[in-house]
Amino acid sequence: MRVYSHPACLAHVPGAGHPECPARLDAVAGALRAALPKLDWQLAPAATREQIGRVHSAELIATVLDTVVSETIRLDADTALSPDSAEAALRAAGAGTAAVDWVLAGKHRRAFCAVRPPGHHATQRTAMGFCLFNSIAIAAAHALKAHGLERVSIVDFDVHHGNGTQDIFQRDRRVQYLSSHQIPLYPGTGRSDEHGVGNIHNAELPPGSGAAVFRAVWTNTLLPQLATFEPQLLLISAGFDAHHLDPLADLKLEAADFHWLSSELAALADAHCQGRVVSMLEGGYSLTALRECSVAHLQGLARAASTQ
Repeated sequence: MRVYSHPACLAHVPGAGHPECPARLDAVAGALRAALPKLDWQLAPAATREQIGRVHSAELIATVLDTVVSETIRLDADTALSPDSAEAALRAAGAGTAAVDWVLAGKHRRAFCAVRPPGHHATQRTAMGFCLFNSIAIAAAHALKAHGLERVSIVDFDVHHGNGTQDIFQRDRRVQYLSSHQIPLYPGTGRSDEHGVGNIHNAELPPGSGAAVFRAVWTNTLLPQLATFEPQLLLISAGFDAHHLDPLADLKLEAADFHWLSSELAALADAHCQGRVVSMLEGGYSLTALRECSVAHLQGLARAASTQ
């Protein structure tokens, strides 16, 4: 399995005490290198403005890339630009496009992007929720435009609803979005009655939900919807903040639950899209949980010997 990352992703510093800190990526990378020494690590390229512009407005791109930043600038209460944020955002988005190119080339079938800042809250026009550019949306748009795919599924198991991803694709029948997330919780979107043009599938998880509820909504609702769509490529917004140790939410999952879902997704990818999966790191703010869950996630994705 190939992993895309870049040191520039460590240089984005949203402020002292901010939960979306560089130590998150250090924790993930260190755990993966220790537990899975055969991973193929590659430097993420920088995304181009053209690639980013497929999902984001010119105004947002200019804000992130062209603002002169000498010290941290707040875009909202949670989201910030530091002097090196633009390069981090370019490398995070570029990891996704490079990973799509890699798995669609047919040599290997799984890739993971160990990057930050996260992306799934960034809408077409607005950076928010710790996110500057929506890297998973940029990857999906790249698959559609550069590779001519007609059906791409995005699975999001971050504890927070990926409002940005839904916003970008809710009128695009080529992209299916499936999400489980805690409600009520930031950003306050993701109700089960939000359907887009039939391509949006949200599962609400009440506070305190554990493995039984989580696995039931995926087994009974979301995984069957994924199978029915028969995607040509599966993209994953891999947030690990539904873990019981996470300080920003109130679900009760364990690393084993992320391994289970990742294995189920790998099986569906093998059945419907030649096993082609690109996963991108999103949230997760307990370093212990990040270490455990990132390893469990990749082990679940690598369920078939042919994906190594």
